[in-house]
Parts: sequence; structure tokens; C-alpha cells
Amino acid sequence: MDFEFDTLIINGKIATASECFNGDIAIKDGKIFAIAPDLKSLKAKSVIDAEGAYVTPGGVDGHTHIDQENTPGAKDYAYRGCDGFESGSRSSIAGGTTTFLAFAMQHKHRRDHTLSDVIAHYHDLATGNSYCDYGFHLIITDPTPERLAEFPKLIPDFGISSVKLYMTYDSLKLNDYEILHTISTARKVGITPMIHAENVDIIAFFSEELEKLDLLDPYSHARSRPALAEHEATNRAIVLSEVMNVPILLVHVSSPGSVQRIRKAQGKGLPIYAETCPQYLLLTDSRLQHPNYEGAKCVCSPPLRPSKEDLDGLWNGCRNGTFTIISSDHCPFRMDSDIGKAVAIKDSGKPGGDWRLIPNGIPGIETRMPLIFTFGVCTGRLSIERFVQLTSTNTAKLYGLYPKKGSIIPGADADLVIWYPQDKYKPTVLTNEMLHHDCDYTAFEGLEMLNWPRFTILRGQVVWDADKGEVTGTKGYGEFVSREPSWFAKNQILFDNITQTAWKNEWRPEFDRPSFK
Repeated sequence: MDFEFDTLIINGKIATASECFNGDIAIKDGKIFAIAPDLKSLKAKSVIDAEGAYVTPGGVDGHTHIDQENTPGAKDYAYRGCDGFESGSRSSIAGGTTTFLAFAMQHKHRRDHTLSDVIAHYHDLATGNSYCDYGFHLIITDPTPERLAEFPKLIPDFGISSVKLYMTYDSLKLNDYEILHTISTARKVGITPMIHAENVDIIAFFSEELEKLDLLDPYSHARSRPALAEHEATNRAIVLSEVMNVPILLVHVSSPGSVQRIRKAQGKGLPIYAETCPQYLLLTDSRLQHPNYEGAKCVCSPPLRPSKEDLDGLWNGCRNGTFTIISSDHCPFRMDSDIGKAVAIKDSGKPGGDWRLIPNGIPGIETRMPLIFTFGVCTGRLSIERFVQLTSTNTAKLYGLYPKKGSIIPGADADLVIWYPQDKYKPTVLTNEMLHHDCDYTAFEGLEMLNWPRFTILRGQVVWDADKGEVTGTKGYGEFVSREPSWFAKNQILFDNITQTAWKNEWRPEFDRPSFK
């Protein structure tokens, strides 16, 4: 039989989460069909020569705010991010990310809306508009008994296996009682809770003090959210998780003090997972001090931290396994938009603006993979295998996408990134003009990039070709990806006896730890 493959990738240095080896990859019908040292004798419609460059799984970004209304600011204004599913996904594939998870937000003031209504609304926004594959997390802001009763339907009916909870922002925050009810319900049905951990009262106190001193510049946003606010909330989230025996992910961790608390919990056998982002690995709060309101470009929560030692502490957490994933926290607002960063000048009436009105967030979905490759792999901070874990495989496992996504094995989706051979990539200074989002700036402007995805392949199709300098995919090719329970949660039973014993011995030996299975 004369069998013909769709695509052959030859002369690749194939990197997975566990190994790196030279080889070729055969693709058929959107799937990886074969991997071997030499497949060059096979027939294929197209052949891509990797020229000895790394071939990694397509990136999986677990934290993006796409087409999200009412994204929070320091005061709860009605902001809207500037990237919808079309521009956000276009930017995604140009940076090597083939699947992202976006947030579908429940609103407290819409109590008549079911979670099914929220999900349907986000499907309306996404369907037919995405260049890459995508899924949804749910943001839970009003965990009434009626809404929690919908949790058992989320995985089987909607393919959603994660929810995000906030410990800050007045319009989003849950108190500890509400968090306990929500995560215990999530535990019963295999849903992974994600937690934004900052102490809302510490932030409120410092915000009031800064207002009294008329300190309203963008840098004062960081002053209002000291690292200790993150440390306390991180510790409290860990305790709530331990009380309920629930795996949690702590999102966008920004401080080495929080990393230490997470690592201590992990050392006790607790199922605590952690995420950080490129901005906390590469930028300091000096960016917030740029004149003429330029500091607003880097206002995000948690804020950037002060020193190189902070950055080094987070890189160490990436190396030693404390961090499970690196996400972008893509949350873009235009500087020139009245529903973006400019609102802080427009509504305050002050030339320098008012940080309390600045929408929190920066763009990053396109730059995540190249930045971590450049400043992680190329500098020797991370092995290529650890890069794959942090940017793709672990995210797929954590959120129930593995092994369809995040892997290079026969039968997996042929989602791949082919990088440039290191000796053929000319170092390039990053500018916003290089990017494909709808935002008018990048917080990473001026950083020197040492590599970039040469080709991005989604389900067998080349959707980004850097040699041509263009997105070659089509809007609407991206599909919604239904998810299962976390791969880590599936293995939670292995941890239960360990954590039960640790809890009884260290904390309350006279009681049995509650188990909600």
C-alpha cells in the first residue's frame, strides 16, 4: 500500500518533559503518527527540516483573560480587555502557544445567571473566532448553594475542570467560609481550584494611607500591595486546602516569601501547586516609576517586586520544582483607550492619573514562550526538559488536557513548536511592532530575544511561519477542548494517606482529618 503522511519533520532535536533526543516526526490527520531516529524514507505531502533545532510540544497557557469584561482594577470600574478571541489567539500561535485557557466570569450582580449561562456566553464569544485551541476556567464570585449545585455538571456536560477564586477585589473576593464551601464541593467532583492569594484588608489599609498622602502615581499601586499581603494569603490558602484535603493551584505567585511557604507545604506532602509568570521573573517595580504615566503599562496584581533578589528567588522556584507551571496572565489594556489604562487620567482629572483607577494587567500571551526560552533555556537557568514541563506538559496535566495536549507521543495532537537553530537566530530587541495582539504596548519592550518559534503547528497545520513573517493559520480553525479532571487530582489518592498522617501527627492528633471524596 502506498501510504502518504501529511507532514514529516526531520532533523529535529525533540524535547519532551523527560528527555531530549534527535529524531523525526510523522504526522497524519492532525495526530502524531510516529517518532523515530530516521523517517526520511517515508512519503509525505510536506517536509519541514528542523535543521537540528529544538522541537517542543505546543505551548499550553493556563491563565489568560480573553474577551473578558469587568476585569478588575484597584477600584471596581467596568474595564474591558482589548484582546478578543481573534486577536488573542492570533497572538498566541505567533508565540508558540497552541492551546490557552480563558476565564469565563460569573458576576455577583447577575444572580439569575446560571453557570451554564456564563459558559454559553463565552462559547458565543469564542466559536468561529479562534486561531488556536482553547478551553475555559470559571471564575466563581457568588458561590450560592444553587451555583455550587451545578459543579457536578461542569466536567461531564461542559468539559470544564477548574474554577478560580479571588481573595481580593471587592467585586470578586470570597471570604474563608465561602472558599471552604467552594473548594470542598470542587473536591467531590474532581475540579481544581485556582486561588488569587492577596490579603484584601492589608491592601485596603495601605490604599487609604497612600490616599491621605496624595500618593496616586502608578508606583504607589505596588506600595499598596506589599509582598506580605501575598505571603499571608498564600499561607491562609494553604491552610484552607489542608483542612479540606483539596489540591489547589496558587496563581501568579510573585514573591520569594510565598515560594518558601509553598515549598514548605509541598515538603509535607500537601497537594499545593504553584504558577508564576514571565513578568515576575524578568521585571522589577522600577518599571512603575517611569515618567509621564508610562508606569501604568506595568500595573498588574500582584505587583512587580523591587529587586533582582526577588527575580532570582522565583527562578530558583522554577528550577527546583516548586512552580508547577509558567503562565502569561495575559490581561491586556490599551494605553490610549477610555476603557483601558487611560481611564485613570480621564476619570481622575489628574495628568499623572490615579493608580486606584488603573485596570490591572499586562499583555503576554505571545511573549511567554520566547521569553522563558530566551531567559531560561538560552541562559542555562532551565534545562530544555524543565522548559517543556513549565510551559506545556504540566499545564496540560494540571488541567485535564494530557496526553492529547502537552506531549510528543503517537496519538497526541500534532501541536508542535520548531525553534530556530541557535546559530541561525539573530538576537532581536523585542518591540510591540513585532507582536500580533491588539494592545498598543508590551511590558517587555527592549529585552533582547535569543530565539523565537520558527514554526507553530496546530493539529498538523502550520499556523505560524516566522520565515515568512506571518500567521498562516485561519480564524476558526481553533476548537474548544473539553477537559477531564486534573491528572494530578486523579493521583490524589496516593497523597491522601500521607497527608492524613501528617495532619494528625503535626496538628490535631485527637481528630481525623475530614475527607470529602
